[in-house]
Amino acid sequence: MELEGVALAFSLTLLAGLATGVGSVLAFFTSSTNTKFLSWALGFSAGVMIYVSMVEIFVKAKDSLVGELGETQGNWLTVIGFFAGMILIALIDKFIPKQGNPHELKKVEDMNKNPNGDGALLKMGTFTALAIAIHNFPEGIATFTAALQDPSLGIAIAVAIAIHNIPEGIAVSVPIYFATGDKKKAFKLSFLSGLSEPIGALAAFLFLMPFLSEVMFGMIFAGVAGIMVFISLDELLPAAKKYDEAHTSIYGLIAGMAVMALSLLLFI
Repeated sequence: MELEGVALAFSLTLLAGLATGVGSVLAFFTSSTNTKFLSWALGFSAGVMIYVSMVEIFVKAKDSLVGELGETQGNWLTVIGFFAGMILIALIDKFIPKQGNPHELKKVEDMNKNPNGDGALLKMGTFTALAIAIHNFPEGIATFTAALQDPSLGIAIAVAIAIHNIPEGIAVSVPIYFATGDKKKAFKLSFLSGLSEPIGALAAFLFLMPFLSEVMFGMIFAGVAGIMVFISLDELLPAAKKYDEAHTSIYGLIAGMAVMALSLLLFI
C-alpha cells in the first residue's frame, strides 16, 4: 500500500471526525440555529450515504466476494455483511445510555440560557460525547477503508460524515456549556469525541490491513454499506425531519443523491 494513499485516507478520516469541533465552534459564534439549512444539510448527508452505499459500496463488495468465492457464496456473504453492519450499529445504539443519545439535537439558542451548574446536564453532555465517540469509531474504519480502495469514494464518504458530525458537535457543546459555563470544556469534549474517527482509522490500519484480501475487503465494504444506511435511516433523516419546513429535508436528500450520482459518473 502506497504511503501517499494511507496518508490521504488518514487525513480524510481526521477531517471528518474534527467536524464535531466545527459544530461546537458554530454553537459559540452564532446566535440562532438555521433550522432550515440544518434540515437540508442532514437530508443531503443522508442522500449521499444511502446512494453511495447502495449504488457503489454494496456493488463493490458484491463484485469482490463473487469474484473470489463464486456467485452463490459471494452473494450470500454480501447480504450477510450488509445486515451485520446494521446489527453492529444497532447494538451500539442499544447499549448507549439514553441520557447520552446523540440523536437528540440541541439548538444554539440553548447556549444563551444562564449556566446554573446543573449536574444532570453535565452528565448528559458527557454521555453524549461518549456516545458520539463510539459511533464515530466504525465510521472512521469505513472512511479509511474506502479511501484506501478508492480515494474519490473516500472523499464522498468523508464529506457526508463530516456534515452529520457538525450537529453532533452542537449536541455535546450545548448541555456541557449550559451546565458549567465553560466554553473551553464544552469545545474540548466535543473535539475529543470526534477524535475516535481517526482512532478507528488507526485500528483499521494496524489490525485489518495485514489481512486485507479481496474477501476481507468485500466483507468490510458490505458492513460499511449497512452501517451507513442504518445511520441515515435511524439518525440523519429523523433529525432532519425534526426541523423540516416544506419538505426541505427531502429536497436535501434528493440533492445529496444527485450530487453523489454525478460525482460517481464524473470522477469514479
